[in-house]
Amino acid sequence: MCGIFAYLNYNVDRERRYILQVLFNGLRRLEYRGYDSAGIAIDASDFTSSPPLVFRQEGNIESLVKSVYQDVSEIELNLEVSFRTHAGIAHTRWATHGEPAPRNSHPQTSGPANEFMVVHNGVITNYEVLKATLLLHGFTFTSETDTEVIPKLAKFVYDNANEGDQVVTFSQVVLEVMRHLEGAYALIFKSLHYPNELIACKRGSPLLLGVKELAENKENGSAFEENKFLSKDGKPRELFLSSDANAVVEHTKKVLVIEDGEVVHLKDGGVSILKYENDMGELGASLSRASSVRRALSVLEMEVEQINKGHYEHYMQKEIHEQPESLTTTMRGRLIRRGSSKSKSVLLGGLKDHLKTIRRSRRIVFIGCGTSYNAALAARPILEELSGIPVTMEIASDLLDREGPIYREDTAVFVSQSGETADTLLALQYALDNGALCVGITNTVGSAIARNTHCGVHINAGAEIGVAYTSQIVVMAMLALAIGGDTISNQARREAIVDGLHELPNKVREVLELDQEMKDLANLLIAEQSLLVFGRGYNYATALEGALKVKEVALMHSEGILAGEMKHGPLALVDENLPIVVIATRDVCFSKQQSVIQQLHARRGRLIVMCSEGDAASVCPGESCRVIEVPQVEDCLQPVINVVPLQLLAYHLTVLRGFNVDQPRNLAKSVTTQ
Repeated sequence: MCGIFAYLNYNVDRERRYILQVLFNGLRRLEYRGYDSAGIAIDASDFTSSPPLVFRQEGNIESLVKSVYQDVSEIELNLEVSFRTHAGIAHTRWATHGEPAPRNSHPQTSGPANEFMVVHNGVITNYEVLKATLLLHGFTFTSETDTEVIPKLAKFVYDNANEGDQVVTFSQVVLEVMRHLEGAYALIFKSLHYPNELIACKRGSPLLLGVKELAENKENGSAFEENKFLSKDGKPRELFLSSDANAVVEHTKKVLVIEDGEVVHLKDGGVSILKYENDMGELGASLSRASSVRRALSVLEMEVEQINKGHYEHYMQKEIHEQPESLTTTMRGRLIRRGSSKSKSVLLGGLKDHLKTIRRSRRIVFIGCGTSYNAALAARPILEELSGIPVTMEIASDLLDREGPIYREDTAVFVSQSGETADTLLALQYALDNGALCVGITNTVGSAIARNTHCGVHINAGAEIGVAYTSQIVVMAMLALAIGGDTISNQARREAIVDGLHELPNKVREVLELDQEMKDLANLLIAEQSLLVFGRGYNYATALEGALKVKEVALMHSEGILAGEMKHGPLALVDENLPIVVIATRDVCFSKQQSVIQQLHARRGRLIVMCSEGDAASVCPGESCRVIEVPQVEDCLQPVINVVPLQLLAYHLTVLRGFNVDQPRNLAKSVTTQ
């Protein structure tokens, strides 16, 4: 869940102040991944004998920035001094092992001299065994983190390998450290013994390299390997390592997504990539058995403007209000007319070679977590209707805990906005091991899920951190259309859905006009402790997602409830004080929801009813409840409309209650640990 970042300037003068700003801004771009503590490491001087400086602070990035400049002033560190070459590392933390505190922040070091420093995203599962071994060898630990074993293990390897005449390289040290680590990690190493060098490696956590050339380079081709591309040619360049592209795109669009098991060594302006092999044997043989890897750079298809807030006060507000544009982008080029009858359909290029296999599936299994699970749940009815294939739902962690059955005849669909969700990735490996056809639905090109599934659909929603739900539903509605085929029996239904998809962005613009109305409602609910949301059919998922948003950002207890289960327990909670949202827009469940409203009203329930435009009188008995009217669209697309007022409510509740809407307490927006 943490964010790691590094910046290396080679053969180009950069002041210490500039280096600090690059590191701080990199962390700001990654702060959604964790924000309970942060830290950086920079060089004290350009003399190799001086230990690097490490700054760590509890709190968000701005707390770190403030403390660094205070410390710099106290030690009279010159911020104007220039470095021709310099390597700095940085980290923003979401606590897993140890409370948020400077001692538990990263970079974690090998000891007081800062001989080895590491920033880490992930969890080392065997750290207790490694820690016990290192304690026996005289190491002292100062944190409760699992990460601290890594730099201390690096020092142990270095000290033992350099006995006698043997000279160990930085790559050899890291390869040997990796040989002992179990779990998921993305790591960046910096060392006093290897000045102006960085090494990055990963297993199961995201990491990429950004390359910015500062002079014309005729060798600037599309692929590289050691001593070929990005060779040690003395030409000035800047290199960046980051947990995701958000922190790199403002500097360069040329990136390399680092693969599991790769060791990326930045030295003398060059980049070499070695492939870690599990059976490399002892240290002396590790480098000789590691293979040099040839890789290709890719170009980021995103702009800096996409990751800025613009005129909005918060990222969540920006993402809510930009949903018409993100939906348009998601559908662009995919809604088509084809055939002599000009029948309306969709084209999903990433699936076209696998559609026949999917249609022959015994069942389709949706697998996700949180919002992604809710979006899949919203799409399940239309997928079953159009395909005739049974569709089941699995929360990724629960599937793994149960070791639930996955068969070769299944199609497993993995939904993840980031494409790096740890539980979903483990479930993906489980499904692959069981022989299922694996389909990915993700918003991140080059993510682990995008790379490891057999086929998939990119959401194309642009840079999103917290509000990916509506675009996910639209992608899965198009998935249902693609799998369902062009049978005559469902042609009218299909064309109605395609027409509805075309109209959807404008309908979302209409519902966004409820912003002030939802702010007024939030003012009425500001002091409440709980909120229930009842939904049914397509909108059971809307109830779950609306409640999830309220609880995660507004820190108010909220619960999404299947309305059909109301009389099986939840009805006992109803009184004149508890606010209850009932989603009762026009669909096959409308009359049943009217009955639910009547029963809640009979028990003096404090009702807030969401209904289709013009239905206020028919859903609000005796004008006793507050009504939210929304545009009506095709029933399977109605969840896209209905969730928007609940997103707005959650946003305004959060702001009015004085909480940070972009940094929910105890949460990170990209969950890369179990």
